[in-house]
Amino acid sequence: MRFVTFEQDGHQGLAIEEQEGLRGLTVNDAGYPGDLAQLLKEGEATLQKAHRRLGGGRSLEGESIRFLPPLPRPAKIICVGLNYADHTKESPYDQPDYPTVFTRFASSLIGHNAPIIRPAGSEQLDYEGEMAVIIGTGGRNISRVRALDHVAGYSIFNDASVRDYQFKSPQWTMGKNFDATGAFGPAFVTAEELPLGGKGLQLRTLLNGEVVQQANTDDLIFDVADLISIISEVLTLEPGDVLVTGTPAGVGFARTPPLYMQEGDVCSVEVEGLGTLINPVSR
Repeated sequence: MRFVTFEQDGHQGLAIEEQEGLRGLTVNDAGYPGDLAQLLKEGEATLQKAHRRLGGGRSLEGESIRFLPPLPRPAKIICVGLNYADHTKESPYDQPDYPTVFTRFASSLIGHNAPIIRPAGSEQLDYEGEMAVIIGTGGRNISRVRALDHVAGYSIFNDASVRDYQFKSPQWTMGKNFDATGAFGPAFVTAEELPLGGKGLQLRTLLNGEVVQQANTDDLIFDVADLISIISEVLTLEPGDVLVTGTPAGVGFARTPPLYMQEGDVCSVEVEGLGTLINPVSR
């Protein structure tokens, strides 16, 4: 199942993605099943029922809707840095033996086709294509063996980073949370649509049509099961929480000369089985 969160005429809606396009309902339509966050809390059976109901909704033209992040206000957005060895090698860091975890806030999120905003005070806006994991069943101290049972599905993330702010201190929070820098979407794809644990998926980031990052999710140092188990030792995961699994080599700050996103650029992140997340760059 593939779900898309959107806005039309000022009303939030939920759609399913079919070969023919999008079909769905907004909050002011009879039969609206609720938003994705609500459906995830209620469980898989409710999600399947919503999918059937949305299939009876109206056809949606792309130009008539605004894509929103699949989960516009997740309770937690937990990001992982240095999770591809090739990216660590191009960075100023040694490879850690424990996940490098930092947080994003929902105020930084944008959807598919929305502009990533380059801050006026920086020339160092970088791209980071990543696979995102959405939690379905919450829990604490989740074993690695059972960890994938807690995954509802997957999506795509562009963890656009303002590098000069990121490296002002050892903590990365400021450079990772500028408004309109966390692109997320376009769809939430349920776990059964993909290989177990999101393994073996090709990931590519393109800037103005040129491939700048290319990897396979098999290359993750800490895979999805590892991350869920390790993170849940510390905090309780909840339905709708988002884990952003890390970016591979090829980021702009590691290039000579550096390659940063500029106004007018278009950045795309492709993940096999999940689609393509496209965002222009503005300021």
